[in-house]
Amino acid sequence: MSDINISEKRIPQDGRIYLKVDNKPIDFRVSTMPTNRDEKIAMRVLDKSNFMVSKEVLGIDEHGSKIYDELINTPYGLILVVGPTGSGKTTTLYSMLNQLNTENRNLLTIEDPIEYELPGVNQSQINEKAGLTFASGLRAFMRQDPDIIMVGEIRDTETAEIAIRASLTGHLVLSTLHANTAVGAISRLLDMDVESFLITSSVLGVISQRLTRKICEHCKVSYEADIGEKKALGIDVNESVTIYRGKGCERCNNTGYKGRLGIFEMLEITPEIKELIDSSANQREILKMARKQGMVSLKEDIVKKVLNGKTTVEEMIRIILMTD
Repeated sequence: MSDINISEKRIPQDGRIYLKVDNKPIDFRVSTMPTNRDEKIAMRVLDKSNFMVSKEVLGIDEHGSKIYDELINTPYGLILVVGPTGSGKTTTLYSMLNQLNTENRNLLTIEDPIEYELPGVNQSQINEKAGLTFASGLRAFMRQDPDIIMVGEIRDTETAEIAIRASLTGHLVLSTLHANTAVGAISRLLDMDVESFLITSSVLGVISQRLTRKICEHCKVSYEADIGEKKALGIDVNESVTIYRGKGCERCNNTGYKGRLGIFEMLEITPEIKELIDSSANQREILKMARKQGMVSLKEDIVKKVLNGKTTVEEMIRIILMTD
C-alpha cells in the first residue's frame, strides 16, 4: 500500500498511503528502520482536509497576530519557523502561504516531501538522486520570477546562504530551521557559518512553536486550581484561580482532549536586536533585549491558554519540560 518493498529489510525505507476516513483525505507517512530484531515502523498521520487554517485556528493570539501580519506583509526578507519535529512548523508555513496567495503573486515552494497540495502555488519536491536539492531548487527558483519562496527546511550552510541572498534581492522567503527557541535560531545560523551581517540584513523575525493538546469542548469542566497548579502557573497560592480539564467522553475517546493548538513565541529582529547580533552578543543578552521589547515566551503563551480554558496544567508542564 505504501510502495515500500516488503522483501527489503536491510535498509531504511519511506512510503506513503492515501486513504479516506469519514470522507476526509488522510495521508499516512510510513518510515521503516532495520533493527537487531526486526523492522521498526513509524507512521505520521496528516489530515489533508485541515491544513489551510487561519492564524487564529493555529492558536496565535491578538498580540502575536499583529507581529505575524507585520512579518508576512513585509515585501522581502527571511522569516524562520523553528521547533522540534512534529511541532507544526509546516502547517504554520502553509497558513502563511494561504494568506499570501493572491492572483498577482508568484509563489514557489521546494519541499521534502510536499506535505499538502496548495491551489495556485507552484510546488516542487526535492529529489537528491536526480540532483534536485533544496540548494539547487532555490537557485533555479531565482530564474522563475518569484515573489514568495518557501523552503521546506534550511539544513546546511549552502541552503542558508542562498535563502538569505534570495531574501536580499527582493523576495519574501519562508523556511523552517531546527532550533529549540526563537533566539536559538540566530545561534543556529551562526553555527552554519552564516555571517552576522547577512543575518541582520535579511532575517525579519523568528517564530518558535510547540503543539499542545486542546481540552475537549464537549466534556470541559472548570475547577479551582490547587496549590501545586498555582505554583506551576506562577500565581500567588492565596489567589482563587479557575482552570479547566476534560472529563472524558465519546467525542474524545475518554481522553479529555480533542485536537491540538499551537504555542508560540515570536522574535522580531529590531534595530536593537540587530546591534546585539552584530556585536556577537550571546543568547541570554539577545533574549533579555527581546523580553524588554515585549516578546511573549512559550511559557507565557501556554499559561495564558491554560487560564483561558484552551489546555491543561499537565500539558503546560509537558511543554515547558520539552522546551527546557
